[in-house]
Amino acid sequence: MRIKIHILTVLTFLTSCYGSSQNRVVVNIPTADSESEYIWRTIQDIKFFEGKNYQISLPQGSLINDLKVKSKLGNLTNEDYERLKVFVQDSVYDEADYQKGYQKIEDELEQINSMINEISQSNFKWNFKEFKTYQVNLTLYGPGGSYNPDEGSVLIFTTTNGRFKNYDNPANTIIHEITHIGIEEAIVNKYRVSHALKERIVDTFVFLNFGKYLPEYRIQDMGDKRTDQYLKTKEDLKDLDHFVKRITKEN
Repeated sequence: MRIKIHILTVLTFLTSCYGSSQNRVVVNIPTADSESEYIWRTIQDIKFFEGKNYQISLPQGSLINDLKVKSKLGNLTNEDYERLKVFVQDSVYDEADYQKGYQKIEDELEQINSMINEISQSNFKWNFKEFKTYQVNLTLYGPGGSYNPDEGSVLIFTTTNGRFKNYDNPANTIIHEITHIGIEEAIVNKYRVSHALKERIVDTFVFLNFGKYLPEYRIQDMGDKRTDQYLKTKEDLKDLDHFVKRITKEN
């Protein structure tokens, strides 16, 4: 009986170790087709991006310039999309262009996994939406990082020499976008949180939770600062739902 108990204890220990060290993030290099699709969506929205002064990265060439003009006039066609796909496949796409950015993220995966697992072990009084695995998709184009709260995916901009927007360490941006995913349903949608308030909440969440791991991380000098009086320590994040409810009632 004693031997059986010892074996069970060992198995439980090994299982818990595996669970805490499993990789929660998969990094993906895009295909030529997926980059074409993203470039196309960016061109479709070029009028909005330029109107908001976004810094947009797109391939160079007369075709791209032509498509941007047609987009602003509302004249894009399916034929234009097919022309773009051929252009990207034949003259733009090279898988090697993503390798330095890919490797830089891979080098940070241990730290990123630790932060995600720390969130998993937090005793929030609200539901931080988690995914077993997060897909981190690279791109050389568009305005920068984004997230999909339904798929648990993050799109992160990199360059051919492995640089990232805003931070040298991509872990800063990735954990920022994962936090967006986590609060989208329980906080943002539930209380119809404005963009300005949402960004302030995410920045504060990351700063209070992971400032010790991410010394470069900055709370942007923007957003709705009404959260500042309520969110001063990591412990305060347990009651985030309560504080946001109070703030939104002030509107």
